[in-house]
Amino acid sequence: MNIKVKNVKIVVTVPPENVNEVRKSICEIGSGIIGNYTYCSTSTKSIGTFMPNSVANPYIGENNKLEFVDEEKLEVVCDVENVKAVITKLREVHPYEEPAIDIIPLLDESSFS
Repeated sequence: MNIKVKNVKIVVTVPPENVNEVRKSICEIGSGIIGNYTYCSTSTKSIGTFMPNSVANPYIGENNKLEFVDEEKLEVVCDVENVKAVITKLREVHPYEEPAIDIIPLLDESSFS
């Protein structure tokens, strides 16, 4: 088996009111391409939890108080060559001081016999 990672999945949680802006921005820079389709993404409603410490500058919530907030988990595929540019743009447009970003390597079906 010859495995070479060509694509990753980028997953980030976003406040519902910001998800369309984040999606548009990261797809404009090259994520969300699957075959002949662009702007491919999916989002799932979720509940996020966090507690900003005393030096944090939270977009939502209060320092030193546990927060439960509605979020959407936004997922897009991305060519490995473009990950850095997409993550840079994501951080630029995301409202959170520290967005939770997952970068998951994807295996292509051609890697399997």
